[in-house]
Amino acid sequence: MKISIFITTILSVFLGLQTSNAMDGIAKKECFMSQNERPKYKITVTQGNKEIGVMELELFPDIAPKHCENFDSLVTSGFYDGTAFHRVIPGFMIQGGDPNSKTKPSNTWGYGDPSQKRIPAEFSKTPHTRGILSAARSQDINSAASQFFICHADAPHLDGQYTVYGQLVKGFEVLDAIAETPCGDRNLPMEKVEMKIVKVD
Repeated sequence: MKISIFITTILSVFLGLQTSNAMDGIAKKECFMSQNERPKYKITVTQGNKEIGVMELELFPDIAPKHCENFDSLVTSGFYDGTAFHRVIPGFMIQGGDPNSKTKPSNTWGYGDPSQKRIPAEFSKTPHTRGILSAARSQDINSAASQFFICHADAPHLDGQYTVYGQLVKGFEVLDAIAETPCGDRNLPMEKVEMKIVKVD
């Protein structure tokens, strides 16, 4: 009887381990698939009549679904095309996406349009490391609209204060080129750095 119980216990443990390993494999596969299925976007960047290059972003709808949905709808409507990276701080971040930067005077860039839809904060534990895409906002944590920034370097002081909703996956050399562009007052590039964003099918 004791031997039978011992054998049964060993088999249960073995089968349990097998099941656990199988489940781990499934979980890893699902995680890998979810990363592959993240929506991706290309940002073509120009300055003057010269193309600086193309950056590719992927979004995190599992972390910040409302921000991702808002970004996607703006891209689909062509909202970002012709807007600028209006605030550039090397070693920190590049910021853009203000509708004022399309045709309005540069002294209005960064102040946004008060009629724009506001997106409530979706804070997470995802850190602000180099290449992270995050939502720009005012002092009101629920005031994010169309403006965003891409971290040029790690910025841990922003963690838990701004909504991370994507990351740069290609074009870090373009990020560096933008960060190195000469700027004047308010960290505004002396020559407009313009963007066009399209979704990658």
